[in-house]
Amino acid sequence: MATDAVSGNANDAPGRSLLWGRLSAFGLLTTLLTAAADQGSKFWLLLPAHLPERGPIALGPFIDIVLTWNTGISYGLFPQQSAAGIWALFAIKLGAVIFLWIWLARAGSRLTAAALGLIIGGAVGNAIDRLHWPGVMDFVLFHIETASFSFRWYVFNLADVAIVAGVVGLLYESLHAGGAAKAP
Repeated sequence: MATDAVSGNANDAPGRSLLWGRLSAFGLLTTLLTAAADQGSKFWLLLPAHLPERGPIALGPFIDIVLTWNTGISYGLFPQQSAAGIWALFAIKLGAVIFLWIWLARAGSRLTAAALGLIIGGAVGNAIDRLHWPGVMDFVLFHIETASFSFRWYVFNLADVAIVAGVVGLLYESLHAGGAAKAP
């Protein structure tokens, strides 16, 4: 494989596509599986499990399944109700997905491709929510409650778990495995 004379990076070789690299198919598969698992879990909780009618479901002393609609970005920041605000958030998400896909096309390892596929799949899963529901459906609530202390974490979903797992994968690779592919 030829390397670029300026950067010395094999992924920058002439003729390499900006949108498709040697690990793009693997990243795309990860993206599709992630988005499908996220959407499948949400539809299952809404339809067969009837979460809106049942209300919160305690899965254990520290975790509940609840239904919330996040109209903002991460952790409910900048909630949007107007069509313009909703489309602005969607456009930001689309821009992030395009940036991450270009990065994926340059990925040099399966870990980088899987991590980026998880992040993209999570972003796509949450973006799909914005197209057909009143916001992003979040449903997992971790909490700790004692007689003198109460802590409730933000409610999240599988797409959020995938995004965090992808970021952890990128951090791991950049710190321990010789470095992740450079972002474009």
